Amino acid sequence: MKEYKYWKKIGVEIQKELISKALAKNINYSQSPVLGLPGTKLDGRVFYEQAEFLKEAPFLQTIVQNPNHIGCHTVGESEPFFQGTQDIEKDVIQILSKDILQSQEDCDGYVTSGGTEANIQACWMYRNLFINTFNANCNEIFLIASQDTHYSVNKAANLLNIDLVIVPVDFDTREILSDQLDKHVYEAVKNGKKYAIVISNAGTTMFGSVDSPDDYASVFIKYDLNFKLHIDAAFGGFIYPIVNQNHNIGFNNKHVSSVTMDAHKMLQAPYGTGIFITRKGLIDNVFTKEAKYVNGMDTTLSGSRSGANAVAIWMILQTYGPHQWLEKMKILNYRTEVCCQELEKLGIGFYRDSHMNIITIKSADLPKELAVKFGLIPDSHDEDNNWYKIVVMDHVQQEALNDFISELKEFRSKERKVLEN
Repeated sequence: MKEYKYWKKIGVEIQKELISKALAKNINYSQSPVLGLPGTKLDGRVFYEQAEFLKEAPFLQTIVQNPNHIGCHTVGESEPFFQGTQDIEKDVIQILSKDILQSQEDCDGYVTSGGTEANIQACWMYRNLFINTFNANCNEIFLIASQDTHYSVNKAANLLNIDLVIVPVDFDTREILSDQLDKHVYEAVKNGKKYAIVISNAGTTMFGSVDSPDDYASVFIKYDLNFKLHIDAAFGGFIYPIVNQNHNIGFNNKHVSSVTMDAHKMLQAPYGTGIFITRKGLIDNVFTKEAKYVNGMDTTLSGSRSGANAVAIWMILQTYGPHQWLEKMKILNYRTEVCCQELEKLGIGFYRDSHMNIITIKSADLPKELAVKFGLIPDSHDEDNNWYKIVVMDHVQQEALNDFISELKEFRSKERKVLEN
């Protein structure tokens, strides 16, 4: 059984006490005569701050108090007005980086608005690293990812004015085609590229597929290219490294320099709650020196952000603790596996990573009306889509999966009868 040094299960009453103490360290706008802050608590005429139920709801209490977590609190100083809840955010980064992503050293990071921001933050940081350290120009830098990579990577390339190279994957296994990866990197070097930003997936949005970061690294080492590798674990971050203790997508892998996680997916935090985590020293490349009025200056893409999101992550992690969270993820994986077994019996073509809770079914084997009825998501909303996906989230009970399989069996039975006649 793996030991967790920082991630512990904490009872509700102790959580309320700790969050209450954290909020007490923050500025109280109703009591403190602070004149210079361009912010305040939520409007009391609309959001009634004296509501009795807030005493039992520390997350909502935090929202009402409205702490601004501008900056990255694992680096130097931060605004002292919100020190209490900033400490909770630092605790979250420590739990995730050390107990889930297996870092042996302190990391930097912050709670983002989601995976899109975290991915762009990584690309921005590495682009600046290459410019600051090697005097690179943007024409010498390229971004590389698989065809299954999240569209936020396209946004990053566009915003940062760097070329994007997309590597094809095998249609059935969703694995990166190694010969194509080698070919694309060779062409990039031939065209004058010297620096690479690599996005390696740990749970793609459509397939839940997981890239091997070492496959990327070996090719860049072969061509003697300077590279930084970022793991996009927006979906898989709270399930894949939990159920797969031998993973290589964390900081135990020397090639990995930063990771994206999304708390508003598997962790069931409110939307607008992602996480960016990086090795020490790298985030210095995105200091916004112009933000001199911010204590400690800002290194984040978003700037001002709600401290309540960090409190939400902390509460969920501490409510479950590592072992109960593992049990929850195993239950979801069990439901996923049972569904896959039934699909195999029916001869339905599908893809699934054994450590993930996503099943992606070939559209040729599934009637569209059934996909629509059960809310399966297509890989493309055009008529020529190739796949439909099932995501076994917390609300997807075994009964719903059984109903889907039952109707699919009925469809296949009717299909066979038509062919026999």
